[in-house]
Amino acid sequence: MSNRLQRAEQFRRLLQLFAASLEQEKALEISTIFPAYQAGRSYAAGDYLTCGVNSVGDPQLYRVVQAHTSAAEWPPASTPTLYEPLGLDSQGYPLWQQPSGAHDAYQKGDVVNDNGTLYRSLADGNVWAPEAYTDLWEVYTNAKQS
Repeated sequence: MSNRLQRAEQFRRLLQLFAASLEQEKALEISTIFPAYQAGRSYAAGDYLTCGVNSVGDPQLYRVVQAHTSAAEWPPASTPTLYEPLGLDSQGYPLWQQPSGAHDAYQKGDVVNDNGTLYRSLADGNVWAPEAYTDLWEVYTNAKQS
């Protein structure tokens, strides 16, 4: 391996180590830097990885939910107990994420995808899951859906 290639690989690894400490919003901005999903690899809770592409053609970013060794029969897209998809659904709607406080709570009119169903927030400062508090959300449909 050439010295130049080795330095480039080491620099990429350095970027990955730094990127692992980012908050979700920042991580989404640089999704191409994260390693791709690999079967047979040990993942720690909180690790970021990519698998496939999202609705805008960027790598689909996932956060590991619980520590495990990955397996081919547990791909990120079909194992939500192991991997949390981040970003947008296939129609361009944000995936529902648990807000950490008032600063990132959902506002009245915000539309999110939660477990494959679109919901619209009926209240400002909404930090509750759509399926848990149905009085604060309504099922949302529009022309984008088919």
